[in-house]
Amino acid sequence: MKLTGNTIFITGGGSGIGRGLAEALHKLGNEVIISGRRMNVLAEVTMANPGMKSVEMDVTDPASIAAVAKKLIAEHPKLNVLINNAGIMTPDAVQGEVDDDIVTPMVTTNLLGPIRLTSALIGHLKQQPAAAIINVTSGLAFIPLAITATYSATKAALHSYSLSQRYLLKDTNVRVLELAPPYVQTELMGPQQLSDPNAMPLDEFIAETMKVLGTDADEVLTQRVAFLRDATGRGDSAFTTKFNDMFSGH
Repeated sequence: MKLTGNTIFITGGGSGIGRGLAEALHKLGNEVIISGRRMNVLAEVTMANPGMKSVEMDVTDPASIAAVAKKLIAEHPKLNVLINNAGIMTPDAVQGEVDDDIVTPMVTTNLLGPIRLTSALIGHLKQQPAAAIINVTSGLAFIPLAITATYSATKAALHSYSLSQRYLLKDTNVRVLELAPPYVQTELMGPQQLSDPNAMPLDEFIAETMKVLGTDADEVLTQRVAFLRDATGRGDSAFTTKFNDMFSGH
């Protein structure tokens, strides 16, 4: 992916991986717009990064997504990169009766959010000379963590969705990338994760990710997540093309 000269929209850009990506891409001279539900957090990020812009958006609300997509297209006509990063992760104890108040927000945020937002922007992205959709999944998309079964399932679903999306857009100017982070020092599962020595430091993750993002790789993987990806094999993207070509007459 070309790392300069883009207009980039990042969901969940107020903290963690979203903020790290936003700041790294902003420093390279890209026009970056971040979104989230907490305007005070977004304001803190944009103040720390002059020129970066923000917009309030609730990825669980279809009306909010539609309104923001319309605003983005009107105010940023060169928008050509969408990074579906917003996500939540909560243990769900599926060995027993699940709490709908826990699992529904994860499915809505982690899976329906990217599907709805991409749908709202895909027509515009197709009109750009070069565009990209980057779906942020997880190493748990490949091998689930049982105590976070629903989270892992949503990321596995987004991985599958990305494969289909990549295949269907292969003859367009829109590339579909999948960014699958390992366990990183963020607040995804609480503030204690920020100092967990078992988690990859955020700055190291962003630095390694940016190097891979600047290549032609469809999957943006760091070395720390490779063991999870390798457990399932890395050939599913190529096999997806072969399998679907059987049904499309290619």
